[in-house]
Amino acid sequence: MQNDHVTFDRNAVRLHRDRAARTLGSVSGILDEAADRLLERLDDLTRTFPLALDIGGRGATLPGLRARNIEVISTDLSFRIARQATPPAVCADEEFLPFGAGTFDLIVANLSLHWVNDLPGTFAQIRHALKPDGLFLASIPVLPTLSELRDSFSEAELAISGGVSPRVSPFPALRDCAALLQRAGFALPVVDAETMDIRYRSGLALLRDLRAAGETNAVTLRDRRTPSTALFPAALSLLAERHTSADGTIETPLHMAILSAWAPAPTQPKPLAPGQFTTSLNDVLNDDSSRK
Repeated sequence: MQNDHVTFDRNAVRLHRDRAARTLGSVSGILDEAADRLLERLDDLTRTFPLALDIGGRGATLPGLRARNIEVISTDLSFRIARQATPPAVCADEEFLPFGAGTFDLIVANLSLHWVNDLPGTFAQIRHALKPDGLFLASIPVLPTLSELRDSFSEAELAISGGVSPRVSPFPALRDCAALLQRAGFALPVVDAETMDIRYRSGLALLRDLRAAGETNAVTLRDRRTPSTALFPAALSLLAERHTSADGTIETPLHMAILSAWAPAPTQPKPLAPGQFTTSLNDVLNDDSSRK
């Protein structure tokens, strides 16, 4: 596959995460909160999950899974992050998961799949690695996450150089996520919206956190040249001017899609096919007893 056919430079993603292995502690509050919101979906279920795969959790997802008495195998694209995880851990690419069919009862991905080029393909591999009736849980940043930063950089760069280079990762829309799960062959897909209210004293603090989390620009078509020295001050000035709230902080909410879906199994409930129903909706609506 040619580089101009893919959205993300996976080698750059890996290098960014390698660098972030030393700094993840400074953004643990955000990662932990996202993991808590994701894993609380497990508390509504009566069944158990003996073995789980944690994809790219960066240390935030593992404690919550083990607190629920779930045995966990962790993976990360970065060898340095994988080496820091509590064993067992595997350095693995989300685009080429090295697990056999029906291995896991549960697969969890907390804010780790938005740098994947072929998301439907990765979803299909996840479904393949799940046991029948196994559960897939994921949180994915969606639009309009970082739209404030993206717009500020675009406007500043256009004014300075007359052109625009992608400097913030593109994100899917919330409405796209359920369709992607269905395309990958999952059953009973559910997508919920969650928003984390995140605020910064300055735009520079936001950029520092993105770097600390391994979330800096890895778009394939990014401009590899050193940007003008005027670009970052101009972009951050626009960000502060337009998005500073009354308390003096810059609002940069994290919009997440919370995905849950099941690997198909014969025991799962299925909708009736057309013609299989026994009661007409018209009869129900016209039944006086149903209104009492």
